[in-house]
Amino acid sequence: MAADDNPMKKAPSPVDRHVGNRVRMRRITVGMSQEKLGEALGVTFQQIQKYEKGSNRISASRMQNIAQTLGVPVSFFFDGAPRDESLGMAVGFAEGQQADYAADIFATPEGVALARAFASIQDPKVRRRVVDLVTTLVEGQKRD
Repeated sequence: MAADDNPMKKAPSPVDRHVGNRVRMRRITVGMSQEKLGEALGVTFQQIQKYEKGSNRISASRMQNIAQTLGVPVSFFFDGAPRDESLGMAVGFAEGQQADYAADIFATPEGVALARAFASIQDPKVRRRVVDLVTTLVEGQKRD
């Protein structure tokens, strides 16, 4: 039986997937490869892949190292994370959608390229015009 066929293997929790997506998003935003992040942390790029997929949980000390390496506070990785409904802390519909958008953007090569290009724009007025352009394009699609 292959490891993936193990019926006892648990699927990654929504929080582990969210944290992994945020690690991936930040790593890509700063232009760092999985290999380089792995080297900085003393792990293989395969381990970074597992962290980013949420299939391996990230320990607190490793999370601190990742945050320092990527130049963000640890809280960055939990921004917009789903909450445990069994504890009475359900996330509102809009918050869940917002977190999904970020993960969706970084799941495609076009999204990564767009995010990198957008992040390199220095002028806030130009950034605003880009957002307006994309909004106009989306609205045009809705009418078609």
